[in-house]
Amino acid sequence: MPEHEPHPELRGKRTELRETLASLPSSPGVYQFRNQKGKVIYVGKAKNLRNRVRSYFRPPSQLGGKTLVMVGHIHDIEFIITSSEVEALILENNLIKDLKPRYNVNLKDDKSYPYLVITNEPFPRIFLSRQMKRDGSTWFGPYTEARQLRAILDLVGSIFPIRSCKYHLSAENIAAGKFRVCLDYHIHKCKGPCEGLQSEENYRRMIEEIVRLLKGKTSGLVRSLTEKMHARAAEMKFEEAAELKMQIESLKRYSERQKVLAEDGCDRDVFTVAAAEDEACGVVFKIREGKLLGSQRFYMINTRGETRRELQAKVLINYYLETQENVPDEILLQEEPSPEDEEGLRGLITEKQRRDNQEGRAPRTLVPRIGEKARLIEMCRRNAQHHLEEFLIQKQKRGEAAREHPGLAGLAALLRLSKIPQRIECFDNSHHQGSDYVSSMVCFEKGKPKKSDYRKFRLTSFEGQDDYAAMKEVILRRYGGSLSGELPMPELIVVDGGKGQV
Repeated sequence: MPEHEPHPELRGKRTELRETLASLPSSPGVYQFRNQKGKVIYVGKAKNLRNRVRSYFRPPSQLGGKTLVMVGHIHDIEFIITSSEVEALILENNLIKDLKPRYNVNLKDDKSYPYLVITNEPFPRIFLSRQMKRDGSTWFGPYTEARQLRAILDLVGSIFPIRSCKYHLSAENIAAGKFRVCLDYHIHKCKGPCEGLQSEENYRRMIEEIVRLLKGKTSGLVRSLTEKMHARAAEMKFEEAAELKMQIESLKRYSERQKVLAEDGCDRDVFTVAAAEDEACGVVFKIREGKLLGSQRFYMINTRGETRRELQAKVLINYYLETQENVPDEILLQEEPSPEDEEGLRGLITEKQRRDNQEGRAPRTLVPRIGEKARLIEMCRRNAQHHLEEFLIQKQKRGEAAREHPGLAGLAALLRLSKIPQRIECFDNSHHQGSDYVSSMVCFEKGKPKKSDYRKFRLTSFEGQDDYAAMKEVILRRYGGSLSGELPMPELIVVDGGKGQV
């Protein structure tokens, strides 16, 4: 079509919109479609903005149903030129998460799942966190099973004497003698870096071994510990040798629990997608040294009209933008990626390797149809299909619950809860002139009072008038004492008071 002729779908559109299309650059960037109210309804990225945006205004017969409806609502176009396609890809991902445009696939990842954190400190701490921050710390996960993560933490604690305190162990503070060793030191759970009893270099070597363990590189660690055990035995240090033997056995038990999926011992990520009419689920298998270390799920809604290849690309991009894991040797895909998606992924991975200071060549990208690798794809696909079916069942249940309890549905929407609260517990405290504190707990199940679960507490752990201490005591007694096993846990807790009580 000659440049001066209007696009078929631009008849009746504003002159400004036609002028915007005519002025689009042939550069990489991100474009945003806005409706008549100025709201962003779609965000996309392009290697060539001019070609990509103009492609939406082809004859109706060449557009999919969802795209055709969207084009009918475009009132204005904005674009941002970027220096590269990778930069455009990252910006697109961030804008979609921030703006949640109506016609974009809404991808819900595992943000609520826990991560394992190794802090960026002279003597790093290791702990569980559900909120990932780019603060220089090293992050592993997310782990879909909190129990699995706690087992890993227990294993690390049984092998390595990592500090559990939150002290700021700077060289100046240690030299000034600001800290004293705690019980962990006396029971050999910590080597006392707070008093300068362990050097930073020695502690760092221990952290490096932990990182190898968390990356699934257990065989080298077992060899290292075995050599140390034999050396201690040769030096007649039998207690130390026995302790090392116990650590080796713990490590072997952990390694044996990991399912062996490939005998070649290769590091690889496996991606598959299962799709329904307007929802989809992507699953990633993280395989290291041939063993399945974990998986990650991505639920997608508003997927009508999207091909499985397009959905796979969204999962790939989101995963490698967010993950703190090193890029593996191989990436196995269910669908053959488009040349544009493959080029974007290659650029994204190169940028990630540079950012993470990861040496090595780019991973091989394969779409296996036969053999052992195809079996991995099929296993991953079955998991994706199962999780999608569970997602649809839960969606149906939420719909039924909303129809049955519209008040609870409204409350869930108001509080932005992920599901309708079936059990609610409410607390209020009272006192007589600052003494004789009493707290009451009332309970609702499926929107109705459950008086058999009502409780009254006489509060005695503090003196004087202290509303915060009163709330702390009753919450601890309800959820930390004998009642925690007697009564089911609620999905919503309501307390009378302000931020202090919370």
